[in-house]
Amino acid sequence: MDRKGLADFLRTRRAKLQPRDVGLPAGLRRRTPGLRREEVAGLAAISTDYYTRLEQARGPQPSRQVLTGIGRALRLSDEERAHLFHLAGEVPDLPPGPSREVTPGLLHLIDRLDDAVAYVTDIAFDVLAWNPLASALMGDLTRFGRRERNLARRHFLPQPDDGFRWYHSDFGRTAVGRLRTAAAKYPDDTYVRELVDELRAGSDEFAELWSRHDVVAHPAHRRKALWHPLVGEFEVDCEVLLVSERDQQLVLFTTEPGTSGHEALQLLKVVGTQDLGQVSH
Repeated sequence: MDRKGLADFLRTRRAKLQPRDVGLPAGLRRRTPGLRREEVAGLAAISTDYYTRLEQARGPQPSRQVLTGIGRALRLSDEERAHLFHLAGEVPDLPPGPSREVTPGLLHLIDRLDDAVAYVTDIAFDVLAWNPLASALMGDLTRFGRRERNLARRHFLPQPDDGFRWYHSDFGRTAVGRLRTAAAKYPDDTYVRELVDELRAGSDEFAELWSRHDVVAHPAHRRKALWHPLVGEFEVDCEVLLVSERDQQLVLFTTEPGTSGHEALQLLKVVGTQDLGQVSH
């Protein structure tokens, strides 16, 4: 156990949080930035004296339960939580479900990709982040809830007003393979389990693919055919880059200038996310 490292880490994380970040009133007479020790202790369900000793590098080795409470109280990311456990001499638990936090660097990257469709999904195919061209292609993602932003659900259980389609694509097989991996890696994640159950019950295609027990390899570069009610069928080059430590993937659709696919994306870029719900399928 690295007592000094743990103490320094706890103090710096506490200083970064404001009361509003954890649902507490700001109050008066705050001499220093960040939360008070007693506030962190209360959120972590431990005594203030115990937490104070940890920050002063004189406390006993905290249990896994205490570390979990502190990590939750300090709103630690997956990486920070793992670091907390290592400082305390413990092996961190696997997160209960796929990470939904996209790194600032990745967000900055997709924002700069003006002529390509770019989006980030987790292992369960929830779209976590996207650029404007991805929203123009798949519908205004800012209006969608988590269910509507799940690409596996949109593929296997399409809704009448959902204009975007994968066309002549191996997406279904890929989605089932990654969902099988997700279900095995995160067996306690309720969302993943309920998603698989819903797709098995509602889609014969999904149920048949699921019964094969295939676990697909990471997809390489490939050509994809897509369909959109405004521009019809068109082809794109698809690149999938894994963010393995988060079980996420960055998906890019690009086209060569002068091709029909490039013209289709340029048109979508111009019209943006107009409401296509009335467009005939």
